[in-house]
Amino acid sequence: MVDRYKGRYGSALEPQSYLGQNYFTVDRSLIPDVLQLLRDEDQFDYCVDITAVHYPKREKQFDVLWNLYSYARNERVRVKTQIADGESLPTVVPIWPTANWLEREVYDMFGIKFDGHPDLKRILLPDGWKGHPLRKDYGILQQDQEWVQINLGIESGQ
Repeated sequence: MVDRYKGRYGSALEPQSYLGQNYFTVDRSLIPDVLQLLRDEDQFDYCVDITAVHYPKREKQFDVLWNLYSYARNERVRVKTQIADGESLPTVVPIWPTANWLEREVYDMFGIKFDGHPDLKRILLPDGWKGHPLRKDYGILQQDQEWVQINLGIESGQ
């Protein structure tokens, strides 16, 4: 599988392994194509999770990761790409419908948008919440105190 993908995408795809977990680091432009092929040709039929990691000092501040599983192969693979703050990625909801809520969570927690998502809105926090709590530069205490005061009319316990 690695040789086939490397032959098809060249330097835009880098296969790696860490502690026995295989993953591909992929140029963001190839994300929809690579994920579609993993589902259709390599039977990765379950999108277990989509998440992100924030590195505020990097030019491309976010790693976005898709954790996939193949029931037929009993195998896992991760696909990772990097994007800059403000960049978006195409939705994978047409590939795996379960990605709907996973992409909404990444949007809610990190502010990463998924183009073409059927209903991209907050899923864990209230609609009026400011910011994205899993960014490393997020001021949770200030936001918590402000939200509690405005919405509940009491002082925060923080």
